[in-house]
Amino acid sequence: MKAAVIVFPGSNCDRDLKVALEAQGMDVTMVWHKDTTLPDGLDFVGIPGGFSFGDYLRCGAIAAQSPICRSVVDFANKGGYVFGVCNGFQILTETGLLPGALLRNAGLKYICKTVGLKVETADSAFTSEWAKGDVINVPIAHHDGNYNADADTLARLKAEDRIAFTYTDNPNGAADDIAGILSENRRVLGMMPHPERASDEGHGSVEGAPMFKGLAGLFETA
Repeated sequence: MKAAVIVFPGSNCDRDLKVALEAQGMDVTMVWHKDTTLPDGLDFVGIPGGFSFGDYLRCGAIAAQSPICRSVVDFANKGGYVFGVCNGFQILTETGLLPGALLRNAGLKYICKTVGLKVETADSAFTSEWAKGDVINVPIAHHDGNYNADADTLARLKAEDRIAFTYTDNPNGAADDIAGILSENRRVLGMMPHPERASDEGHGSVEGAPMFKGLAGLFETA
């Protein structure tokens, strides 16, 4: 499986994501935001967490206009698998690949802790290693993780089984406790918590590793 991790000024989880992917046998290329094309033959693109462009203007808004994001959008629209975590989730909403927006945390404070996540669907490459209803513990680290969308969008996400994860104890005020959502074709996932930071024994947890195992297994059998 060939994967790319996009790097922006201010990314700080790019190497974490690379290591998590490589641990599952993936061949990972780091791609700078000013590049205009993705490497040939890619199966997967990861957009990491951090504070791209210092979160100026609006989290993810400037990064979404980077040259490489045009190629990421094209890759996704052609059926490629894309994962955006934390700032990456914000970028995916700013590009329009996922609906809704990430607002300032309801408590107006930065939150960094481990939270419980409920797996709301196992029907995706990202969540296939879990069963619906499983609860995992994954770190969060964000100031603007409060997921919101209009009532029609929230109803559609629920009806189409596109809510991937919810918080068991909502830390940021997110609508319907949403922690992660899927695109219509279920090949794009955005989530605020960091499974890549719970994917190695050295982290004190491997509860996030099944996500990357499921992705690797998908392409091994394809």
